[in-house]
Amino acid sequence: MSPRILYLATADARGHLMRAQLLVHGLRAAGAQVEVLTTSQQGQDFLQRFGIEAGLLSEHYAVQFDSEQNMLRQATNRNVAHYLFRPGRMLRDMLRLGRRLRSVDRVINDSFHPALLYMGMLPGWRRKVVHVYGASLKVALLNNFQGMWPRQFGRLFGWIVGRQITAARASIEHDFAYEIDDSQAPALYRLPTPVALACELPADAVAGAAVYLNPHFREPALADALSAGLADAGLDAHRVGEGYAGRPGWLAVDPLWASRAAQAQVMVSAPGMAALSIARVYQRPIILVLSDQPEQATNAARAAQLQVLHRVVTWRGDGADFRGQVARAAQQLAAAVAAAPAATGREQAQARIDAWVGRLLSL
Repeated sequence: MSPRILYLATADARGHLMRAQLLVHGLRAAGAQVEVLTTSQQGQDFLQRFGIEAGLLSEHYAVQFDSEQNMLRQATNRNVAHYLFRPGRMLRDMLRLGRRLRSVDRVINDSFHPALLYMGMLPGWRRKVVHVYGASLKVALLNNFQGMWPRQFGRLFGWIVGRQITAARASIEHDFAYEIDDSQAPALYRLPTPVALACELPADAVAGAAVYLNPHFREPALADALSAGLADAGLDAHRVGEGYAGRPGWLAVDPLWASRAAQAQVMVSAPGMAALSIARVYQRPIILVLSDQPEQATNAARAAQLQVLHRVVTWRGDGADFRGQVARAAQQLAAAVAAAPAATGREQAQARIDAWVGRLLSL
């Protein structure tokens, strides 16, 4: 009998959704029956562009950001509190999920949706829940509770969430720099972040710079300064960002972006796990657009430790300054390396996906 899996991918950004579509396609190809849920209409639309029809759980839970991708901590904590304690929100989602869990073998929580965190520690449900999360996201989540006031409440809440994570059937922690290791003990597994298989594109379909900014980037002056800086460096740019949909030269979604990034001279993105994984697997230099987002700040620091070829640029509200940062970074990186063999990167990407599918099916 085919394994029956329910995959819940939060839509706070698009890294969770990109990972979901890669793994859902891989699981289905291996014979599993997979149903997908997400947490926003925009998330549903995004997944549909990759051939995944997803249901909507609810739109009440979401991390809050400003138009420059800076995390709004108070607004996020307020939103989470409303989700947890208003009866028509998390409790209703748990009832809906509980009905669905009766007919599936496993439910994947990608990443840290509160309803499944809670259900993952309850008898009957806990044996079916598998948590999937980035290593830096877990650290950022628990550190956020450390900074809450009163401190005793923050420590208690952080302890509860930590217990919820470890109580479930299993957890898969991923990172752009992890290696595949089949000898790990059960309960907590560590795997490299899955990466899309790049396809060969004709030369006229590949730009000098492949830009991806997630939907939280909406500040027009930032987009203009970024585009101008790349032009100053002599690079044409393929630019993707839902927050800039409709602006000249920008696309909302591009299913082939990973392929364009794998063949571009330079990648440009915030330091999310997905972008850094593409840079590492396909050996592409990357400009990291850093903002006040704890998870991504950790990723950028690790990229430096691991000697990933990159430069960091920071938006401070000054278009001329940001334009200069981007131009200098692009000039330095564009001349740094030659194109790596795409076939080698595809082999590594396939190995990562195979490792994930094998691990999930083994559970």
